[in-house]
Amino acid sequence: MSLVKSIGTQKVNLEFNKDFINLFSDKIKSKDVAFINQTLEDLHPADVANLIENLNIDTRNKLIEIEAFNIEPEIFIELNESVQSEVLLLISPESIAKILRKLESDNAMRILENLEEVKKKKVLDKLSPQDRFLLEEGLSYPEDSAARIMQREFTAVPSDWTVGQTIDYLRENKELPEEFLEIFVVDKYFKPVGTVPSSRVLRTSRDSKMNSIMREVPVLISVNMDKEEVGHTFENYNLVSAGVVNKENKLIGMITADDVVTVVQEEAEEDALRLAGVGDEEITDGVLKKTKRRFSWLLLNLLTAIIASIVIGFFQEDIEKVVALAVLMPIVASMGGNAGMQTLAVTIRAIAKKEISSGNFLKIVTKEFIIGILNGVIFAIISGVVVQFWFKEIDLSILIAVSMVLNMIVAGLFGILVPVSLKKMNVDPALASSVFVTTITDVIGFLSFLGIGSYFFLG
Repeated sequence: MSLVKSIGTQKVNLEFNKDFINLFSDKIKSKDVAFINQTLEDLHPADVANLIENLNIDTRNKLIEIEAFNIEPEIFIELNESVQSEVLLLISPESIAKILRKLESDNAMRILENLEEVKKKKVLDKLSPQDRFLLEEGLSYPEDSAARIMQREFTAVPSDWTVGQTIDYLRENKELPEEFLEIFVVDKYFKPVGTVPSSRVLRTSRDSKMNSIMREVPVLISVNMDKEEVGHTFENYNLVSAGVVNKENKLIGMITADDVVTVVQEEAEEDALRLAGVGDEEITDGVLKKTKRRFSWLLLNLLTAIIASIVIGFFQEDIEKVVALAVLMPIVASMGGNAGMQTLAVTIRAIAKKEISSGNFLKIVTKEFIIGILNGVIFAIISGVVVQFWFKEIDLSILIAVSMVLNMIVAGLFGILVPVSLKKMNVDPALASSVFVTTITDVIGFLSFLGIGSYFFLG
């Protein structure tokens, strides 16, 4: 079911039906600023972002170029990365700086990452020295580090303060975050020693010491920790937020659960897209950009397919003599490929969740070997019976049965060995594994099927 909202006299589907998109586009072309602003004002920022993403690129550019239209920071951060990058090219450094001033530091960082270096410098020059320093420091850390997703806005108080002092500080200090769930307790060196839920502060007597009601910090996030590892840490310890410390173990920021959800989602999407060979492609990307991203992967697949074809070519004369071999080859290849991709998907997920270690690796490989045997035997029987009814050749039935068992075992083993090996070589297994596994299962499948077939029928 889709949500429906009234905008003026229009009943608008929040999935944005074609008629409304066309109406909104016409209003942009006629520069009906009143209608545009009223429409966007009535929608949630996420829905506004969705509406902007649904516009074609020319209309979207015209919207951004309307002088009386100002894209709000809350809307800007909801745009997908591709559209956000397009918008950044169209607005001035002054406008970008204005957006950044109203955002938390982690969101500001994400926007700066999408800017070209020249424009990035111009934007930073428009910010206050303090904001510029913090953002430049954040950008100095590796792209996939905790520093890139942490926010500098947090609440911390000395451990020897009373609850009363803390409450007065929270009320009087205008530079604190507007919303926070936890208060960090730090020692005189600004090293975190504990946290206190804000609700506990409100329910505790004013003369109580903060170090008496705090709970020890379960885990601290190093500023250089990989953001994927941050996600695992939050999951393992059921964290709502966590402090980020520098190499001196001093508190410099915090990461919240919503930031981690975004990271986990991005990593999952990235792995899924890489398995399909399309990288970080967005639905809003242009035709040429999508074609360019897919070309190299398709080229690699073509080369591996040629390898498989070369293997088939070795048995060309045998295939010509026994046509049934050509008819049945796709069965063996497709079953092996599909089985390999099943194992591969499970393995990549396990690698991402750090569930595979030196201690359990052999056990996991053995399990996949047994699964390969069991599936191989089951489908060997099924395919053998089908072939027997089809061709009435017992030798051909035995051939496909044996080939099926061999290929299913190979598929299971290489479905785990390939991604683990690539990981050890510091190559992203999600990016490269599928093409290797597919090639291996195809080659082994054809070799076993045609090799045994040539022996059975022509040996």
